[in-house]
Parts: sequence; structure tokens; C-alpha cells
Amino acid sequence: MWNRDGARDIPGGLCPLCGGCPAAGGPPELPCCPPGGPGPHSGLACVVLGSRGLNWLHGLSRSNVFRLIPGWGQRGASQSQDDHPGVPQPKPSSESDCHRDTCRVPEVPRLAYPKAQVLNPTRADVLVMTPWFAPIVWDGVFDSTVLDAQFRNTTIGLTVFAIKKYVVFLELFLQTAERYFMVGHRVTYYIFTDRPADVPNVPLAEGRQLVVLKVRNYARWQEVSMHRMEMISNFSQQRFLREVDYLVCMDVDMKFSDQVGVEILSPLFSTLHPGFFRAARESFTYERRPQSQAYIPRDEGDFYYAGGFFGGSVAEVLRLTSACHQAMVVDQANGIEAVWHDESHLNRYLLYHKPTKVLSPEYLWDEQMLQRPPFLKKLRYVAVPKNHAEIRH
Repeated sequence: MWNRDGARDIPGGLCPLCGGCPAAGGPPELPCCPPGGPGPHSGLACVVLGSRGLNWLHGLSRSNVFRLIPGWGQRGASQSQDDHPGVPQPKPSSESDCHRDTCRVPEVPRLAYPKAQVLNPTRADVLVMTPWFAPIVWDGVFDSTVLDAQFRNTTIGLTVFAIKKYVVFLELFLQTAERYFMVGHRVTYYIFTDRPADVPNVPLAEGRQLVVLKVRNYARWQEVSMHRMEMISNFSQQRFLREVDYLVCMDVDMKFSDQVGVEILSPLFSTLHPGFFRAARESFTYERRPQSQAYIPRDEGDFYYAGGFFGGSVAEVLRLTSACHQAMVVDQANGIEAVWHDESHLNRYLLYHKPTKVLSPEYLWDEQMLQRPPFLKKLRYVAVPKNHAEIRH
């Protein structure tokens, strides 16, 4: 029996092979049986593939094939964790929990904006796409009007660590974030600090809130840096998965100087380190000792990513931070500390788990140490002048 849309009518909306849902005894991996019961695509695999095709599909049900199915990326990723078997996995989400760019395509209201010109690219002076088809975000390659409409129902969490003396940077960070970060969107600032009483009272716009998370400090600044991954991982499981759609993880000793909006959002994004975006891979300061879990050979590497600005969906950030933390635990047990601590482990992870979006150096810059090149049309997030030796002790 076929309906008027040309699709086969399945009694009760259930897949005849497996019952249409895990509760009916069918394998939850199949696209015709979404967790929680039959959905709009129930029975689709049966219609398209037939009985032989379905047997083949069952054989592939735990392979990466399912990462190609829209809306199944997060489930597929959570089921394929051979690299890090101990990484805690988020529970499968329903369609209503999916993120804007990984699940259902959002409806955009009628808008007025300039038409893109196929033969006249807005940026021909810089690389705008990685070899694995992840966009590199520069000024001029996106339209905020369209993106703001697409992400209008999104809640963004921003994590920063204000441990020990670093709490002095919070006021400027928050003041400039209120002016430039995700303006018009729902934002939750998660402040990790050992000094809750010193968190400044900065006025926040409607729909934005600040949450103070008390954590311990450590004697060495390197330990503070490395334990960030552990703390983000722990709190992602405890609350972030329930409270926000995306996490943005940033350094606090910085300030916003231009708009940083939803153009950065993606399942997993990272930022080009301003000191290495011109460099050859052999010059990257990766961890080069094979004994470390952060080891990267000299003939490998795409980019050198900054540890001070990364993020993505909460589920992907949980996977990243958990994997990096566990790698650091192994290193510690073996008496080794990666050359650039959590940043070294971040680069190792992103080499083998390619980011779905890469932010240009516009999104992380140090005007005191670097001369601004002409192709950097905007500086959006910049370092605050400081005495590193004094602030770290």
C-alpha cells in the first residue's frame, strides 16, 4: 500500500522488519526505528532497500555509514568510540533535542539580504574551506542576518576559568562579552573559580545569566590548565547537556573587540593559533615524544589549534574533553607532561577527529606580540596585556 506522497504505508507507522522502535524489539541503530518510537521516516529503509538490503543494512548498523544519515551523527558518534572506550557517552537524543546544524533544517523567515555571487567570491585572498570540507570563518564569508534566524532558538554556554589571580580578568571579559558575544541570543556564562566572592556583578541583557561553579585551585598553572578538560567533562555530564545546546570554551585573560556570533557554531569547532597559521606543519609545536598520548609525528598535522577557543555541541565537547583528560591521566601515570599541556592533547584529538568548522585568527589574536596582517579585516577576540610571570604565581 502506498500513500499519496509515493511512500509505502506501514500499519501503525511501524517498520515490518523490526517493529519500528527499540521498545518493539527492533535494533535502535536502523534509521527506520528512531529511539522513542516511530517518526516521520519510519519504514523508510524497508521501502528503499527491500528485505535483502535490510539484511545488509543490519550488518552495517554499527559502522560509520550512519554518520552520513542526517540527524544520526551524534548517535553514530556515541556508538563508535573504539579510540577511547572509557569515554562517557551522552544519552541518545530525540529529534527535539537535536542541534540546528546537525538535525532538522530550520525554517527561516522572509529576509532581505544580498545575493551570493557564485563567480565572485567575497574572499579570494584566504583559504575558506579545509580539505575535509569544513568552512574556515573569516569576515565576509557569512551573513549574520541569515545565521541569526537559523539559530534563533539556540542556547549557548560559555565556559571560562578564573582561578587564583585570573579572577581579575573577569570584569572586562564579561563587559565586552555582553557587548559583542552572541548578541540577541540566550547565553549562560559558566564561571569556574576558586574565588566565588570575587566574581564581579556585571549587568546582563535579557535572556543571559551567569552561573558560578566553585572548583579547587592547583599549585602550578600548568595543572590548572590541564584540569580544565576534566572539569568541563564532568560538568557537561552533570548539567551542560541539559541546560545548553552548544558550549564555547575560552580563555578569560582576553577581551572581545568585535562581534562573535552564531557563525562560529558547529558540532565541533576550533580556532587557528595566531602564531602558526602561516607555518609549515614541521614547525608546529605539537608534542613530538612518542611516549606521550599527545604525540603527533612530524609528517602529520593539518593546522595548529589554539587551546583558548574551541567548542561545539555539548555532546561533542564532552567527547573531546573526556578523551583529552583520559590521555593526560595516562601521561601522568607514565611520568610525562605534554609540551603545551591541554593544548597539545587538544591538537592530537582534532587531528584524528576533524573539526566541522575552523575559526580564522580573527577570533584569537595578540596585538602585543603579533603584527596585524592586511587580510585580517577584524580582530574579534584579543589578548589583554599582562605580566604572565606575575599572574601565574
